[in-house]
Amino acid sequence: MENKKFNHAEKGQSLVELALTLLIILTLLAGAVDLGMAFFSFVALRDAAQEGALYGSVAPIIDTNLNRRYDTGEPLNTVLIVSRVRSSSSTPVDLSDVSKVTVSVTTSTTPCAGGSITVSVTYNYPLTMPLIGAIIGSPTIRLPASVTDTILSPSCPP
Repeated sequence: MENKKFNHAEKGQSLVELALTLLIILTLLAGAVDLGMAFFSFVALRDAAQEGALYGSVAPIIDTNLNRRYDTGEPLNTVLIVSRVRSSSSTPVDLSDVSKVTVSVTTSTTPCAGGSITVSVTYNYPLTMPLIGAIIGSPTIRLPASVTDTILSPSCPP
């Protein structure tokens, strides 16, 4: 029967290796969770932009004379489209917070049937892992989402 002697220095070395490895693994895991939440926020932004573009495709203008046709000078229905985007969700991003979320609405041509409307939503996602912010040089990740839809109504001028 052999008598094994344990070297106390080897036990300490194993403990240090475990601590360093565990630190690296937990940092990678926390970074993956943070980036996963950023992706989840991006999906919410994209869905909100889609909601605004869908609404804008059927009501892109304020029809001032109620003739269901675009007349030169009728304004873009920006206020209601932006309102639709901002009210579409409150989690994981509070879209109603105008200091953190920007929304813009543009049209490619005249805002009538056959044209296109683009709704863009931008949010600076705050990183919770300070180490990732130090690596990329910013404590936030800019998340832009943009959706373009075809305008369905009103009809274009003759």
